[in-house]
Formats: sequence, C-alpha cells, structure tokens
Amino acid sequence: MDVVATLASQSAVVIFSKSTCCMSHAIKRLFYEQGVSPAIVEIDQNIYGKDIEWALARLGCSPTVPAVFVGGKFVGTANTVMTLHLNGSLKRLLKEAGALWL
Repeated sequence: MDVVATLASQSAVVIFSKSTCCMSHAIKRLFYEQGVSPAIVEIDQNIYGKDIEWALARLGCSPTVPAVFVGGKFVGTANTVMTLHLNGSLKRLLKEAGALWL
C-alpha cells in the first residue's frame, strides 16, 4: 500500500490504469477533456503492478482499475468518478487539488 500512497501523492491527479482496459481509457479521456494532465500508472506495464493491484483491492477498488486519486486522496473507480463528473463535484475537487485553474 505504501507504493500506492507514494505514487498517488506525486501529482494532483493520479490514475491507476491498465493499458488494455476500456474503462481506464474512458476515465483518462474524461480528465484530458477537462484540461487536466493526470499522472498515469499503467499497472500492467509496471514491475510492481501485481503489488499495486493488490494494494488497490485492499483499498476497496473493485474492479481495481481505473482507480483515481485527486490531491493524494482516493476518489474512486469509474462509477464514482463519472457520478462526480455528472453532478459537478469533480471540477471542484480538481480545482481544490490545483489540477484545474478555471
């Protein structure tokens, strides 16, 4: 879990993803379209990928990807992120974390 916390705190927005996951792609695209440049951790291409996936599962991520952290805090997986986007809360979180200036 330490590696997840360390990686999640290194950028305003961090997305743990798998390069072959369509939902991961959709969430990354959502952030790019908001004008945010998230740090992306492709766990299927990371030497610590299995450990990261296990740590994400322990955090309650089901499925484990995409897992989104904003301001070093776990926000949720795709369903939660989409809900926050649709109700307008995501922009507020991004502004508070310094990931979005508008």
